[in-house]
Amino acid sequence: MINLIKVKEKQKEACENTGSKSPIQEQTASKLRVHRDISELTLPSICTIDFPNGKDDLMNFEVTIKPDEGYYTEGAFPFIFQIPILYPHDAPKVKSKIKVYHPNIDYDGNVCLNILREDWKPVLNINAVIYGLIHLFTEPNHEDPLNHEAADELRDNTKTFESNVRSAMWGESVHGLSYDRIL
Repeated sequence: MINLIKVKEKQKEACENTGSKSPIQEQTASKLRVHRDISELTLPSICTIDFPNGKDDLMNFEVTIKPDEGYYTEGAFPFIFQIPILYPHDAPKVKSKIKVYHPNIDYDGNVCLNILREDWKPVLNINAVIYGLIHLFTEPNHEDPLNHEAADELRDNTKTFESNVRSAMWGESVHGLSYDRIL
């Protein structure tokens, strides 16, 4: 029987002698699951995925959504995904890279999506989160808001809400806050 501890020690010693950092990148259960999730992604044409740290870092990546319907049509909305070490038991951390005038995204980029909080289950995957984000742009939800002003406008005056979304997407100020131009 092979003594795995001795094998790992020899690999580590060999790396130290050659100046390498690590003989083999540690494969944790979360990294294996993320690798599987990403290899099985079925992204629609309105989404792209990017790995700013290279394909070796699957635990941190960006997804950009370009809605083709609804209030946010023609915009480009990038999100940062950080996968926790306890994934899939813990949900990914997802944050908008830009300021968005949206009832379910606050000014700091935090996203209110039930599957990222109380409804997360280990059977869910990255694909489910991406489709949840897409749904937020096609059907914003005023009933569970992070941005209460946007939610109130969506509920009470959709014309004003639509106008404010367009203004924000053009980089104009809405309710005293300026937004990044994404159109």
